Amino acid sequence: MAVMLAMGSWGLDRGGMWGDESVTFQVARRTVPQIWRLLHDVDAVHGLYYLCMHVVLAVHPDEVVLRLPSVCAATVTAGLVAALGVRLSGPRLGLLAGLVYALTPMTGHYAQEGRSYALVAAGVAGATLLLVRAADGPGARAWWPYGVVMGATCVLHELAVLALCAHAATLAWLRVPRGVWRGWRRAAGAVAVLLLPLVWVSQGQSGQVAWLVAPGWDRVERLARNVAPGPEGVVFWASLLLMALGLRERRTAAVALPLLLVPPGLLMTVSQVRPLYHDRYVLYALAGASLLVAAGAVRVAGALGRVRFDGRRVRLGRRRVRAAVGLCGALALTAGFLAQLPVHRQDRTAAHRPDNLAVVSALAVRRVRPGDPVLFVPSVGRLAALAYPKGFRRVRDIALAESAPRSGTLWGREATPARLRQRLAGVDRVWVVTERDAPAAHRPPADPVERTKLAVLAAEFTVREEHTEAEVVLRLHVRRRPAEVPGVPPGAATSARLPAGRPAAGRGRPRRARW
Repeated sequence: MAVMLAMGSWGLDRGGMWGDESVTFQVARRTVPQIWRLLHDVDAVHGLYYLCMHVVLAVHPDEVVLRLPSVCAATVTAGLVAALGVRLSGPRLGLLAGLVYALTPMTGHYAQEGRSYALVAAGVAGATLLLVRAADGPGARAWWPYGVVMGATCVLHELAVLALCAHAATLAWLRVPRGVWRGWRRAAGAVAVLLLPLVWVSQGQSGQVAWLVAPGWDRVERLARNVAPGPEGVVFWASLLLMALGLRERRTAAVALPLLLVPPGLLMTVSQVRPLYHDRYVLYALAGASLLVAAGAVRVAGALGRVRFDGRRVRLGRRRVRAAVGLCGALALTAGFLAQLPVHRQDRTAAHRPDNLAVVSALAVRRVRPGDPVLFVPSVGRLAALAYPKGFRRVRDIALAESAPRSGTLWGREATPARLRQRLAGVDRVWVVTERDAPAAHRPPADPVERTKLAVLAAEFTVREEHTEAEVVLRLHVRRRPAEVPGVPPGAATSARLPAGRPAAGRGRPRRARW
């Protein structure tokens, strides 16, 4: 746990949040009624997590504080994996399993992310430990802690329910008596009943994961490399070998292998019809890999006591064997960590995340003048202004009709296409915040508001300045002169050229735009 805490705290302040973290940050800072209203339309699957983070960020709204619950959860998970290993096979396996879990790059990645996945992993690890305890102990009372922890974990993220299938496979492998099955079925049934309302609500919000695609064999390989203590090189292949050796430990394998294979396998299978798979949704499977690696290492360590030279068996004293095993284990873990040190370092940079919204705000501070109109293309780019408002505090969000908290949405409700055209007709320059791979005018998006943005910019504006940093592009669009407008002869007057707030002849007083 100390090692995991150190790994999670190392480089925790990487200088910026990415998109999903910014959603957690801005949603958790809303009032409870505003959060409740949001969950009716979007992100119901993260509802309990947002409410928990609302309490955390009330202490101090900061991106480091945002990630601290994940660090603490990963620390607890490392301890739970170790405790599970101790119960399955003894202290040696427990110690190794906890250390392997703490030093795996994928663990450190999600331990430093302001999302719920590290907390879900802790819940599943705790439920698995309670499953083993309940299977060993008589009586129905042993199952209620398992049901409570498993139920809370599934409410935290509904795809944790796949761990129930892994636990069922574990009980079948261990050939437990009927009484154990009866207790588990009652607990699992209570979890399913508790989860049904959340599943029903989240089904209506499935458009949030429409970007996912059906996983192929490349995803299987990627998952294998992510759950190993090292994603490449000697460490990766040595981890696979140790996992294979760990299968010889029947009791440990009965718990670890289903946890490692069943949830990802089921989710990948379902995703062939309805894509739902992502590595982070089955982060809790990593505990199974750590247990198998540790079990294999214990078998190798046991072989050190049976060394032969010239056909004669050399028996070492128990203390010497333990010392040799401890030394070899410490050296192996240290060598593995040093081999993966570049991976750990890279993961603790903001550039290793999908995006960095702090960069967007910093770019706006340097380039955008107070009062300038700003257009986000697509509208999800407004998350930068919500997470880091400094760069957008005195600008005009020309497309925004209602703020995110008031509208019960993640990034606000925008004006209708007709209203947006009217607003853009009243400005001669507009800053556009976009991404390098944002859709262009010849590839119109499905959203009519986004199509209007691209169409008006292409037809009536031209790019005067462009500033790029990382994956963010900030462009200054200025209105075309009449000779530059397609289909308009030179010298022809257009209402689009009228400065904002000045009426055309014969039109009377101008109407004031509201945004």
